[in-house]
Parts: sequence; structure tokens; C-alpha cells
Amino acid sequence: MTSKDSLTGIDNAIRLSRDEHCISRKNISKSALKVLYKLGEEGFHAFLVGGGVRDLLLGKHPKDFDIATDAEPEEIRKIFRNARIIGRRFKIVHIRFGREIIEATTFRAHHEARNQIADDVPRKRIKELDSAHSSSGMILRDNVYGNIDEDALRRDFTVNSLYYTVDNFEVLDFSSGLADMESKQIRMIGDPEERYKEDPVRMLRALRFSAKLKFEIEEKTCEPINRLAPLLESISPARLFDESLKLLTGGDAVATFALLSQYEPGKYLFAPTLRAIEDSTAPASRLLQLALENTDSRLASGKSVTPAFLYAALLWPVVQQKLQDPANEGVSPGQVYFEAVSSSIKEQLVYTSIPKRFTAASREIWDLQKRLEKRNRRNLASSFSHPRFRAAYDFLLLREESGENLDNAGQWWTDFQNGDLEQRNGMTEKLSSSKKRRKRRPGRKQSKDESNSDKH
Repeated sequence: MTSKDSLTGIDNAIRLSRDEHCISRKNISKSALKVLYKLGEEGFHAFLVGGGVRDLLLGKHPKDFDIATDAEPEEIRKIFRNARIIGRRFKIVHIRFGREIIEATTFRAHHEARNQIADDVPRKRIKELDSAHSSSGMILRDNVYGNIDEDALRRDFTVNSLYYTVDNFEVLDFSSGLADMESKQIRMIGDPEERYKEDPVRMLRALRFSAKLKFEIEEKTCEPINRLAPLLESISPARLFDESLKLLTGGDAVATFALLSQYEPGKYLFAPTLRAIEDSTAPASRLLQLALENTDSRLASGKSVTPAFLYAALLWPVVQQKLQDPANEGVSPGQVYFEAVSSSIKEQLVYTSIPKRFTAASREIWDLQKRLEKRNRRNLASSFSHPRFRAAYDFLLLREESGENLDNAGQWWTDFQNGDLEQRNGMTEKLSSSKKRRKRRPGRKQSKDESNSDKH
């Protein structure tokens, strides 16, 4: 246990006293405060760190509060019964308070790439090490603990390396975080090329923070991004799926996707989509833009966004491109549609994994489109009662707004939902009566009544 009376490295920080910053405990999660105070009572130092501190200083309201401490993972778990250690590459402690999770990490230290691991080394061997790098420089294990100033310099960007303590309510800056916040810059701590090689996902994080904060990416931090983008191929599709959700569900999907379209890393997440939206005026391209705007709007108003709907919009341009392929001539529409949907999903899975529950839901949203367009009496009830009806209806509205002519289907379904039972029955009857009389098949013998009817 570290002595509470001293903390090595803290003298290397620029320190803002309580009256020099705007952070107030009333804007900090009560659960996070409990963790900070409890660790202090147990003789450890603990600090709010990262995006939570950054956002509080910017006058925002963070959703997540992370804690850095000199207590090691096993010591944290002993203090909190509601804690569990997760992660292999980087051990983290999750402390659960109902639905809220406070993430606590032990101060990390810089370490040389002394354990260079070849690609064919068994995972069991890597798990036995505290520190390990791949031959390309990517960190495979990072559980070497150190002092607070070493921890600050192990973080990615300067604006994410600020610390806040409840001991005397100070903000601590060990790099140039405060200055870069003032000048609105995203700056990598250390050599950007080396840090990107350690973890290529940092390139995506640079783009995400630039969009989120409306900060410019500092020149040296930006320069290697396009050049080193191929390193993202070494990241698992599962992790890239998680990162894609962070990129597009942070409330700045429009700005973030614009940067992904501009920089090479975007191709390692959404290459099929980016190829399919080269014509930005096409309805499918416009639909995606509207869906991203809708995502930001929903999040701003406190509503949820489902990955299934998001991926349905992201892959819609790909599906439409495949449906319009001249090679489809002579193939049944049903088969063309099935192949277009299946191959679009399959191509995306090369880049990011997508859990089956989301791909299944995306397909249902697409499958319902024709049924909502046709609006015949036979499938009306099943369409309206379908679990994905609301998502499919919202998707239909986006299609119309994007420029597709769907014979006013969106307004029809809006009126149907808003109507009472009598109005719905009336709308249903009109659908039925407006159907053309089925034509008599050639060669079928007419009945006596039909013959007489024809004479009149």
C-alpha cells in the first residue's frame, strides 16, 4: 500500500487550485465520488482522469467518470465488493453501482519493448507477461505500474491527461493539456508515429475527439494518420465494431463520419459504404446523411439509438448499389434482393464484426420496406404488429425525405398510426376496394353468370 502522505511525481504537474478552475463536485457522479473518497480512506491516492475532467473544464456534462489510482487491481477489488477485474492486455477494474460502472485503473509506467512477441506465439505465453509488444510495435500487454506523472505520459492525447483530486480540489496537468484546450488542439503525447504503432485505434480516437470537441488535430499528430492507417488491419473486427459505435453514437455522428470519409482510417471501418456513396446526390447516400443527422438529434434529446438501425442506414447504399447491378438481368427479383442483402453484410463483416442480433434486425428493417410500400390488406396487420415496425417506418420516412418516390407511403402509415380503430378499418377497406379485379386467365371456361355479365 502506498503512503497517503506522499505521491511520487506529483511535483511535475502544473496545478490549478479550486478558485482557478470551474469543476464542482455537484457535476461529478456520486458513485465516482464514493470511489475517490473510499480509496482515500484506505490510504491510496485517487483522481478523476481523462475525458471526464476535460469535459467538466469545458462546461459539458460527462456521462463517464474514470479514476486513476496508485492502488493495484487486486487491492481495489478487496476494497469494493462490487468490483471485478477485466481485460488482459490492460487490466481495468469495473466498480458497479446499479447500472452505472466506474472504471478504475492503476497508474501505468512507460516500458520499453523488451518482450517482442512474434505472431505465432501462443496466447498463454503472452498472458504470463506484464509487458509485451508485437514486432510492429503494438502493445500486447501493458500492466507495468508506475507513478502519476508516468501515468499521464502514457495516456494518448494531452487533453485526456488531466487529473482532478478531491483532496484539495486541484486540477493537475503533466503535459500541455490545459494549453491545448485553450488553443483547441488534439495533440498526441510523445512521438505520434510510435504511439499509433503501439495502438492503431488511437488514429480513430484522434478523429473522434476532433469531431466531438471541434478541435483541430495538431500537425505532427495528424501527419502519420493516412500513412499508418493500414495498421488497423491488425485490430480485431470485434474491437473495431466497438470503436465504430463510439464514433457514431457520441452525439457527433455527422462530423465524425465526415472525417472518416476524409481520412484513410475510415476505409478500414466502412470501405463498402464509402465506395457506395461516392455519388452524394443519390437517394441512398442522402438517406445515410439524414440517418446520421437523426442519430445526433435523438441523442441530443436523450433518446436511444440502436446499432441495428444505424447499420441498416450505413449498409443501405451498398444494398442499393448491388440491386442496380446490370448483372442482375434475368435473375428473379427475390433472388437479387437476397443476394444483395447477404453479400452487403458479408462484406462489412470483413471490416467490423456485427453481432447477429443486430444484422438480423437490420435485415428485418429492410425486409419490411416492400411491405410498407405496397400496403395491401393481406399483410397490413402483420406488418403493423411486427417488432421492427417502428424502426422500419422511421426508415421509410428517411427514404422519402432522401428523394425516393414511394407513393406517399410514409404519410399513409403516419395517418394509420394516428387514427382510431374506425379510421384504421376505413383505410384498410379502401386498400381492399382499390385493388383491380383479377383478370380472367386465358383459356379458363366461363361460368354461365360470367358469360351473361360480359354481355352487359
